[in-house]
Order: sequence, then structure tokens, then C-alpha cells
Amino acid sequence: MASSNYSKTRRACYYAYLAMASIFVLPPMLFITFHDMYGISYTLLGTLVLISFCTQLSIDLIFSFLARFFNTRLTIRLMPMLTSTGLIIYALLPTLWPQQAYLWLVMGTVVFALAAGLCEVLLSPLIASLPSEHPEKDMSMLHSLYGWGVVCSVAISSIYFYIFGTENWAYLALFFAIFPLIASFLFFTSPIPVMEISSSQKGSGGKGRMLALCVLCIFLGSAAENTMTNWISGFMENALNIPKAIGDVAGLAVFALLLAMSRVLYAKYSPSISKTLLISMIGAAVCYLVAGTSGVVLSFIACILMGIFTSMLWPGTLILMEQKIPSPGVAAYALMAAGGDLGASVAPQLLGIVVDKVSVSRFALELSQTSSVTPEEIGLKVGMLIAAIFPIIGTLLVIYIIKRSKKEK
Repeated sequence: MASSNYSKTRRACYYAYLAMASIFVLPPMLFITFHDMYGISYTLLGTLVLISFCTQLSIDLIFSFLARFFNTRLTIRLMPMLTSTGLIIYALLPTLWPQQAYLWLVMGTVVFALAAGLCEVLLSPLIASLPSEHPEKDMSMLHSLYGWGVVCSVAISSIYFYIFGTENWAYLALFFAIFPLIASFLFFTSPIPVMEISSSQKGSGGKGRMLALCVLCIFLGSAAENTMTNWISGFMENALNIPKAIGDVAGLAVFALLLAMSRVLYAKYSPSISKTLLISMIGAAVCYLVAGTSGVVLSFIACILMGIFTSMLWPGTLILMEQKIPSPGVAAYALMAAGGDLGASVAPQLLGIVVDKVSVSRFALELSQTSSVTPEEIGLKVGMLIAAIFPIIGTLLVIYIIKRSKKEK
């Protein structure tokens, strides 16, 4: 089939990533609402994120070893429908049975997380399999659409909450459930090529080790990105005492805007991916340390600048893998997605646990009595410092990968 016929397929992939963003944006924007309406603790709210990414991790691992048993074309086309189903469960059942709200939130999370896992496992290799003169740019552009989706979702949500209030959040979730159905229609009307299931080259021990390093790198990068994505709204509202509407728009939306723009700029200029990853890890570590130790203004700036520094940590590691392991196949992409989802599972949950533990600790209680800072604010600040561990280790890992690559050359 002529390569020009796949332009519709490429656009379908882009739109699917755009439509998928709402399921990652809406839950963290509602953390405080769920805490107030249903009495759900921060640990359990962090557990929602953990459940989401563990579900995605399960899908990643299944495709890593059993991809050949799936009809990938049909799975891609049905995948967005799962997103809509999950959002409908997420919105309706807690409203109808608020006493079991957390159970229904978990159920909805699992369903749309299945779709998210399939999206990560299948759309990157699908984009890579389409004929293109600039495959790296296509990959970066694909992941930039997630950032634009976040911006749109935050803007729509913030306007909605300002007009109708957060207590009517369920109607917004139902509204977002419409868009994935359009993605499903686009896939059903687009040609989908046959994709490599496993690497077309027999991997040597060196390639296996490089894949393992890339999986570890995407784990650390995803941890750095998703911790801020999931907690920036609550951190600005409760630690920096910024009104929710301002924190969501000027915080989360600007963070996502910078993330999307950085990925677009990489797609245009394509600098060295190794140097890009190194600068990104260092910048992310500095931003977490500043957010955890500084006042309102510097902490606010550090949070939104994370959008720049974390923008290429996930897609950039995929590009690095493609450079080091030609024709990696769906299974390798699934392993990479597993590493990324594991990082996105562990890190936000860790921050939630730290906030709950530190907030009720003797240290926080005594410190709050001698300052104007509340125990909860102290807990959130300490959580940011703990989160800096991931990009710090990531910096050391990228330095090792660069040195290893030079030796191999």
C-alpha cells in the first residue's frame, strides 16, 4: 500500500493520544474534591494512581510475552471504546452510590487504564511502522499530542469547575467520554499495517543489556514526569495556598503546555537524544529540590518548568532505544511501556504515602507550631524532596549509557 495512504492512520494515532489525555488529567484535578466529598485519604488517592498504572503495567507485560496471540488491528480499533466505558463508570456509579464511591472510582480507573495501557503499547510501534522520512519526529509529535490534550482538558475542566463547581464533576467526565469514540471511528476507517511482534534481529547480550538500561531509564523518567503531573494541582492548592482555578490553569495547564511545546521543538530540530535526556534529568532534579525548599514564587516556577525538563524523558528514551536496537518490535515497546508505567505507579503513590506520614508526624506538628506552615504543607514539601531521587538516579544512569555507547563505538 502506498505510503500516502497511511497519512489518515498517522492522524488517527495523533487524535487518539489527544483524546486519551483526559483520563490522566481529571483524577488528579479532583483529588481534593474526592477527599472532601467522600472522605478519601491522600494515601488512597495516591493508590488510585497506583491502580491505574499497575493495570497499564499488566497490559504491558502481557503484550511483552503474548503479543502474537492478539489481533493487533482489531485491538487498536476497539481500544478507545474502553476509555469511554471507564469514564462512564467513573462518573455515574459514585454519584448513584456515594457510600461505595472509592470502589466505583477504582472500577472505572481499571477500565480506562486498560485502554491507556493498550494505547502506550500499540500506538508507538504503529507510528514507527508507518513509512516516513522522519520517524523520530513522528514519535516526538505523537507524544506531544498528550501534552496538548492535557492543556485542552485542564482548560475545559477549569472553566467548567468555575461555572458549575467541583461537586458537579461527574457531568464533565461524561463529556470527556465522547471524544475517544471518535478515535475508534478514525481507526476503523484507516488502514493499519502489519507490525513486527518481536525484534527482526536476534538480540545479542549487548542489545539485551541496552534494552534493560532503556527500561530503567524510562522508569526513572516516567516517575519524574508523572509525580508532578498527578500532584501539581494538589501541591499548589494545599502547599502553596494558590486558589484551585489559578493553580490548575497557571500550574497544570502551563506545565502541560511547556511539555507539549518542548516535544514539538524536539520534533523540529532533533538535537542529540543522549544530551537531551541528560539535561532533562538534571533539570527535573533541580526543580523538585527547589519546589521542596523554596517559597511560593520559586516553588510555583519550579513546578511549571518541570514541563520542559520532563517532556522528553518518556519519548526520548523510546527514541534512544530505537537508535540502539534497530527494528525492536512490539514486545520491546511493551517492555518499555512496562518500565514507564511502573515508574508512574510507584512515584505518585510514594509521594501520597510521604504526605500522609509526615503530616501526622511529631516533626511536622512541632514545626507547624513554631511557623506559619501547616503539617500538610510540610508533608507536601517533603514529598517533593523525596521525588527528586528519581531524576537524580536518572542523571547517573544517562551518564553511564553515554559512556557505554562511546566505548562500544
